[in-house]
Order: sequence, then structure tokens, then C-alpha cells
Amino acid sequence: VQLVESGGGLVQAGGSLRLSCAASGGTFSNYNMAWFRQALGKEREFVAAIRWTGDSTYYTDSVKGRFTISRANAKNTVYLQMNTLKPEDTAVYYCASSEGYGRASYHAYRETEYDYWGQGTQVTVSS
Repeated sequence: VQLVESGGGLVQAGGSLRLSCAASGGTFSNYNMAWFRQALGKEREFVAAIRWTGDSTYYTDSVKGRFTISRANAKNTVYLQMNTLKPEDTAVYYCASSEGYGRASYHAYRETEYDYWGQGTQVTVSS
């Protein structure tokens, strides 16, 4: 499975961006998908995730109400709509996937849950 992120860039505080992650290889509709981010000098952290069934989403507290994760299985793509951006959202954003079909458990918040990662896309929010 290959994951390629796009949509990052420079935006002013209060603005919006939509990140996309295009997947190739495997069966996209069977994969749990997530976004993580890593700010300069900090550890990578969980941002949002969506279960392979599409009926469950998960968010870290700091982005609830501002970010929305969604998926388009027909396009093999997962999105992260980011609104009301803050300077503290500045980071490299990574897309990740894990096999969901046939598994009862899903540890959405854990990095170790995910088998495949993209290269990342930079998001910079200016104040």
C-alpha cells in the first residue's frame, strides 16, 4: 500500500485547508485510515481516524469541532478538512492505514496500529 498526501501549505490563523491522502495497492475500503502530525522538535501525535466501515471517527481533543475526517472509497482517498486553523496546528501531517476488515479491535490512537505511512505534507499556520 502506498499513501501520498497533498493539500498542505501556508495559511493564516483562522483559515482552512483540506488535506488529501491517495492510496494505491490493496483494497482501500478494507483499511482504517488516520492522520497524525509532527511539529518541529516534538513527537508525532494522533489527529484523527476513520474506521474502515466509515461509521466511526476519532479525534484528538485539540481538533474536535475544527477538523473533519472523511473517506471516498470510490477515489481511494481520505480527507482531512481543517477549519479555524491555529498556529499550534503547524506540523507535518502524515496519513496512515491499517487493515480493518476481519478484525474486531481497532486502536485508532496508537501509532503501532498502522502498517503503512505516507511521506507527509507540511501545514504552516501563521499568526
